[in-house]
Amino acid sequence: MIYKTKGTCSSSIEFEVKDGILTDIKFNGGCMGNTQGVAALAKGRPVDEVIEKLSGLQCGFRGTSCPDQLANALKLYQTK
Repeated sequence: MIYKTKGTCSSSIEFEVKDGILTDIKFNGGCMGNTQGVAALAKGRPVDEVIEKLSGLQCGFRGTSCPDQLANALKLYQTK
């Protein structure tokens, strides 16, 4: 799935889920070290766990962050 982010430096997130586990994540744009770190930590974890850990995290005064946008993308994925 490709998710178009809102309010972050990254422009989109590409990810794959298999049997409820996040198997692949790629942030397009953003702070490379941070987004690669988030992706590495979230990969291999259950979708619900990633949503719980990352929802609501903020980057400065943006009201969101790349991790929060990943959580939003996964919530959207769950509704489809």
